[in-house]
Amino acid sequence: MTTAKLFLHGVPDSPAIWRPLLAALDLGDTPVAVPALPGFTAPLPAGFPATKEAYADWAVGQAEALYAAHGPIDIVGHDWGALIAQRVAMLRPDLLRNWALSNAVIDPDYRGHRIARIWNTPILGEIFMALSKADKLAEGLAAQGMPADIAAEEAEQWRSKDKRRAILKLYRSAKGLSFEHDWARDIGKLPANGALIWGAGDPYVELAVAQRYAANTGTPLTVIEGAGHWAIAERPAEVAAALHRFWSTL
Repeated sequence: MTTAKLFLHGVPDSPAIWRPLLAALDLGDTPVAVPALPGFTAPLPAGFPATKEAYADWAVGQAEALYAAHGPIDIVGHDWGALIAQRVAMLRPDLLRNWALSNAVIDPDYRGHRIARIWNTPILGEIFMALSKADKLAEGLAAQGMPADIAAEEAEQWRSKDKRRAILKLYRSAKGLSFEHDWARDIGKLPANGALIWGAGDPYVELAVAQRYAANTGTPLTVIEGAGHWAIAERPAEVAAALHRFWSTL
């Protein structure tokens, strides 16, 4: 029986970031869900607080729906989607067959990258958002390895004030990406069937973070050489091979 897959994207991305990997995975008739984080491709839903807890609860709902239709699922996350996927695994391991994370992990010693700290700072974060332009974002993302067509598509979404507002709320709810005092305390609740897949040249979450986590928890780590933060789109064939190897062991 094929196992349903749930893919969760990160910041400042959208489901578009998964297109190269999904093509490389060639999943055929496997049920696949690739939802957009609330507020990222459409207006923020009324009353949605856009905190890390709210996004985790939303993701649990996505997993519950897939589980109800297809049984235990495989969850895959990148960037913030990886953090949220890992939180789903902590909260509802009963819904999952396994979890796989790319270029982000809940680690008690990680303190966030420079932009995360800016977004976490009132006024400074708002100034950053006001001054950041879509065309410059597209150039920056492409320069860091994201396929140019996806970079342009995601930069266009950056024009949405709701998306930028949601990102500020999300990062501030996580104190700029510090999980030492909350989510990281639940690492022991994670089911053992997890994996890390990492672009070796990630400037936001250095490979050393993944190596430390893998050493501390025994979670297998696949390093994608010649790739950065967006390894899932930069080297989709290699990431797909790593995922298929991981899934085949279960």
